[in-house]
Amino acid sequence: MSINVFVCFEPVPGKEQQLHEELMLILEPTRAELGCVRIHLYESARGPCTFFIHSEWVDEAAFDAHAQYPHMKRFLGLIGELTTHAVQAVRTQQIG
Repeated sequence: MSINVFVCFEPVPGKEQQLHEELMLILEPTRAELGCVRIHLYESARGPCTFFIHSEWVDEAAFDAHAQYPHMKRFLGLIGELTTHAVQAVRTQQIG
């Protein structure tokens, strides 16, 4: 059964553009990963700038492996400087 993952990124004031650029850099290599069904980046339409990633994976093992790829190790190493809080991925299963 596939899983869907949602992640919210709230940029540090003044780091919005840099965070946007870094998020864009991980999309294509992630799409090429074995087990990635899809990944999309969204930006809040109203209110403060917030980014969201929604991704779908063939299973939890594929998502677990995702963090071990070089593009993700690089991204995860610098994300703490660009966001207001630690990144948390919410794993979900479609129920309806």
